[in-house]
Amino acid sequence: MHSQSKPAGQGIARRDALKAMAAAAMVPMLPESAAAAPVASTPRVPLPMLEEAQAKRKGPRGTPGDPVLQVAKADWPNKLQLRELTTLAALCDVIIPADAKSPAASTVGAPAYINEWASRPGGDASLVRVRGGLAWLDRESNTRFGTRFHLATNAQRTAICDDICYLPKAKPEHQFAAQFFDTIRDQTATAFYTTPQGWKDLGYIGNVAMPKFEGPNAEIRRKIGVE
Repeated sequence: MHSQSKPAGQGIARRDALKAMAAAAMVPMLPESAAAAPVASTPRVPLPMLEEAQAKRKGPRGTPGDPVLQVAKADWPNKLQLRELTTLAALCDVIIPADAKSPAASTVGAPAYINEWASRPGGDASLVRVRGGLAWLDRESNTRFGTRFHLATNAQRTAICDDICYLPKAKPEHQFAAQFFDTIRDQTATAFYTTPQGWKDLGYIGNVAMPKFEGPNAEIRRKIGVE
């Protein structure tokens, strides 16, 4: 479900919108500001592995297109180059910038995740879209501001993304870039909110035993009309 994006400085905060997407499959909006992009992305930290005995148990082990997540590792070469990853890291940090509570998307490995996803077997169309979109960002930034996207200011990067962050409102000449932005926004959110840092940002604590369940508090009960 889409809601119309607004220029930076208006509407809800990007991190709040992305939390809603992660929790209820809603598409987020553009952030108010972007964090500075690193020169190279940080490798994505894998989730904790199961005990060795559990990982080796017999049973369905996935398919080439859906590898076994319990013992997951990429068995295909990553195809994005350093120059592309630098631009990608800057874009990821426009989408999920650092704040007082959580790090930026690039610092938890979102660019590495997207590289692996776009490089996957059978993902040629995704790779073309990602590479084409990254080239477009650098070209557009150079045309407007005389510098590559990752070297532009936060305001300059946000200005470019404001033009492509909502596909139905994008100009005809920005349609491809808007489709690319949709793809990277979704993949960045997936990468970020499947890390421990992303769980913490959402307030997700996992399957934790509770000695006693008190039920919803009075405020929640009033909101749903049961008190």
